[in-house]
Amino acid sequence: MKGFGVHTSMWTMNWDRAGAESAVAGALSHGFDFVEIALTQPTQVDAPHTAALLEKHGLSAVCSLGLPERCWASRHPDLAIDYLKTALDVTMACGALALSGVTFGGIGERTGHPPTETEIDNVARTLEAAAKHARKLGLEFGIEPVNRYENHILNTGWQAVAMIERVGADNIFVHLDTYHMNIEEKGAGNGILDAKDHLRYIHLSESDRGTPGEGNCPWDEIFATLRAIGFSGGLAMESFINMPPELGFGLSVWRPVAKSRDEVLSKGLPFLRNKAQQYKLI
Repeated sequence: MKGFGVHTSMWTMNWDRAGAESAVAGALSHGFDFVEIALTQPTQVDAPHTAALLEKHGLSAVCSLGLPERCWASRHPDLAIDYLKTALDVTMACGALALSGVTFGGIGERTGHPPTETEIDNVARTLEAAAKHARKLGLEFGIEPVNRYENHILNTGWQAVAMIERVGADNIFVHLDTYHMNIEEKGAGNGILDAKDHLRYIHLSESDRGTPGEGNCPWDEIFATLRAIGFSGGLAMESFINMPPELGFGLSVWRPVAKSRDEVLSKGLPFLRNKAQQYKLI
């Protein structure tokens, strides 16, 4: 997980053969070092095809997901463990380096109350089992805290760190996201500092999930703090252009966040690359 990558939602949320070929071609044409593959349906992925495609083009990959409601770890830890083990098997078969995302729960998981001790215990048990399985496969395993409107379990960098230190597995890492940080952290820099000992991956996403550089994210603070902690992990551009209804509901994406993919890539990508180069992160 090194260099500058992109979430494949820029081209597709359907990781079939056609979607994979389109996204890989798009990522290569814009000079990305790796892709982040959304495993919305892990068992339907043609893993050998993906592995061959990535190897052919010398492209690295990370997979990501959010747990479906039937497998939310807070309520159904055994089902969540089985689901994550399957997703990890697919991740390895695809030739990817890690599985990350909302691996601790679901996008849109809210009870209207703070997480209970039982919910936290269930999540910790799930993550411990998943990390153990990931280690057997030689994979890294990430957890991405998301904002309070999408999940009530983990919302901040320090909460993710507390969960990782409770689980105690050395192959678990924090995966931050600037969109969520803009809502939840007491300053983006503070969020990065809180997570620094476990931070190996970050989503670069604007405050409205649209074109980076055209919203409210404090990009200089973000990149300066990443530079200050010696961050050397993956920098992944994320902007949601192609959202299926089930994900749009969980993410509360009700309107276009940018005019087009071309706008995001022609304006947002150079903006982020220039910032990363300015702060000597790439």
